[in-house]
Amino acid sequence: MRLPLVRVTVLAALLWTAGCTTTPTAPTASEPRSVVLISIDGLPASALGQGDTPHLDALAAAGTHAAWMNPSYPVLTFPNHFTLVTGLRPDRHGIIHNSMRDEAVGGFKVADKAAGADARWWQGEPIWNTAEKAGLRTAIWAWPGSAAPIEGRRPTRWVPYSPEISATERADQVAGWMTEPVATRPRLAALYFERVDNVGHEKGPDAPETLAAIREVDAAVGRIVQALETHGLRGTTDVVVVSDHGMAPVRPDQYIALEDMATIEQAEAVSTGQVIGFNPRPGHTGDTERRLLGRHEHYACWRKQELPARWHYGTHPRVPAIVCQFDEGWNGLPADQLRRAPKDRLNRGSHGYDNALPSMRAVFIAAGPSFRAGTTLPAFDNVDVYPLLARLLDLAPAPSDGTADTFAPVLTPRAAPAH
Repeated sequence: MRLPLVRVTVLAALLWTAGCTTTPTAPTASEPRSVVLISIDGLPASALGQGDTPHLDALAAAGTHAAWMNPSYPVLTFPNHFTLVTGLRPDRHGIIHNSMRDEAVGGFKVADKAAGADARWWQGEPIWNTAEKAGLRTAIWAWPGSAAPIEGRRPTRWVPYSPEISATERADQVAGWMTEPVATRPRLAALYFERVDNVGHEKGPDAPETLAAIREVDAAVGRIVQALETHGLRGTTDVVVVSDHGMAPVRPDQYIALEDMATIEQAEAVSTGQVIGFNPRPGHTGDTERRLLGRHEHYACWRKQELPARWHYGTHPRVPAIVCQFDEGWNGLPADQLRRAPKDRLNRGSHGYDNALPSMRAVFIAAGPSFRAGTTLPAFDNVDVYPLLARLLDLAPAPSDGTADTFAPVLTPRAAPAH
């Protein structure tokens, strides 16, 4: 049964209290403050408080949570994950899509491990680099970008993405890191869960299988929190849980062939999905623009320099010349892929739509000694997460598009401004 939010909040607080088997310790010189950053890919803000997330709801009750967090444009996994850890919008950090091209570097796709490990793609300073520069140990589990030696640096420990490793095993590894002796314990750990996103794409955001995936990952988060409590580390550890975006339902008849948008002779489609980038072929700029630019029945297209200003997108050289944004619930795929795919095998859930849509809203929860219990935040942009993480670790942040001042109303005095 999906419970009303008020009942869930009370239940969450009771669950949290019941789980506190060890009194939290106060920060001391021998127990430096640490941060655990957890991403649940594809978890919509609307999923909280519905009975499927008791551990996340307990964490929110013990600390703070936002009404929702605004993802950056485009609302895709890799761009938003790198925004979360750099505070830069995708148009500035260079991960402008899950699929992209760079004249000097070549092609990038999320499934291409070699491209993901090529530091030339990643043009920002992630929080683990900020921490390592200051002499802090970091441990990162498969966060997008962590496989690349950005600025010639790597986390102290990093685990490459491996879908075979269960949510429970990942959680236990991070819990193990964070409960090591102080001499080896990371000051920052980050963990990535993709299961909710994968199942949400396949089955749709409201499918029973997706809700089961949410419960599975919620339980994994609970294992980390319980380990911190058991070892008396709640008083020195802030836990920050985010998602990169939400998810919208898609019907199998809501797909458009890319070749019906622009022919192969006219333009190259650099990407597929919900945000389609086209580069006109030599001699075809005029006819490609005449065919694409403007409003269509289920999508709209712009020259990159004429995109809506609120998206903060279009100045990076990797952004294709023409960008087409699909309406919520619609997708673009190559014609041959649509012909080959049975209707029942097409995705039933998608993201990548306008970042102002309620279905795209992301999650933000934080609890620990730096956060006032039982507080809430209004919606904010996800560029603010990186400067917050820097403040929690008392680090001077690299230049970014965000600000930690967003969190001033919910921070305790211990969360002193970074020097």
